[in-house]
Amino acid sequence: MHDTPPTLLHLRSPDGLSLTLMDLGATWLSCQVPMPDGTRREVLLGCPTPAAYAQQTAYIGATIGRYANRIGHARIAHAGQTFPITPSPGSPHQLHGGPDGFDKRRWTVASANDTEVRFTLESPDGDQGFPGALQTQVLVRLVDGLGIDMEFEARVSAPSPVCLTNHSYFNLDAAPGDARAHTLSIAANQYLPVDDSLITHGELAPVQDTGFDFRQPKTLAKDWLKDPQQAAGAGYDHAFLLDPACTKMQVPAAVLQASDDRLTLQVHTTLPSLQMYGGQFLTGAPARDGGEYAACAGIALEPQFLPDSPNHPEWPQPSCWLLPGQVYRHSIHYRFSAR
Repeated sequence: MHDTPPTLLHLRSPDGLSLTLMDLGATWLSCQVPMPDGTRREVLLGCPTPAAYAQQTAYIGATIGRYANRIGHARIAHAGQTFPITPSPGSPHQLHGGPDGFDKRRWTVASANDTEVRFTLESPDGDQGFPGALQTQVLVRLVDGLGIDMEFEARVSAPSPVCLTNHSYFNLDAAPGDARAHTLSIAANQYLPVDDSLITHGELAPVQDTGFDFRQPKTLAKDWLKDPQQAAGAGYDHAFLLDPACTKMQVPAAVLQASDDRLTLQVHTTLPSLQMYGGQFLTGAPARDGGEYAACAGIALEPQFLPDSPNHPEWPQPSCWLLPGQVYRHSIHYRFSAR
């Protein structure tokens, strides 16, 4: 697919946080957090070699675009026009921008130093069926306090839905096992139910009195498969509508804690929704240290617009349609704390 090997980039902050990325898919390969006892914890799932990323379909560590998550029946509608978009293989729907999404593109490294890298990408009019040419950039920066900032920008030549995110899987444990032993909280009163093909019914539902209530911290295992809603995806693979304070970066959208309580991740974002996926279909993905990952080896926390938003202008969030002359600007900030 690509003639030359991927370019690898190594970032390290003065606090000792290190992040390795590659230009293929603007992908996060590794993130190591320094612990107070002098050890370092690898917190991301990853493949053994850059080439091995082509052998997995779990989007491990990749930047997702032009539109993250599922779009029902591979069509979008805007201002009285309907556009067919490219469905994903074996599906009537589109997932994560289509079969040749941004996760499979060779991004340009526009600038890089010890603590940040800026990737850019141009997507032509009609790419995966989306209208208009799109220019985008993703800035990944290490910041003080064991933090990583991701800043996304995009511009379009014609109205197009845009939703960019990162698809890393986290496992904060020293000896990574089943990530459902992690404790998680999500600042959301509502989530989006789905049908048997994981496409939304179109109506939000309250988390209260369901297994989707993560307003108070609990392990993922606690209510795993408790709800009929979890049956279609064999566990959690759902979007949560975040509290308004989240999009102002006043409170974290999600807080994930290692099973030994010694490492915590806060995810902050300006985006209105968070997809939480328990990694139940990771089975067989090539693992960094050899062998293959088991189901639920890592948890994906993907800030985004609600899935299928191009077809749901009625939802209580900003429009996902970017217009010519506008700039898509969204942030995802990750903050680790160790004890």
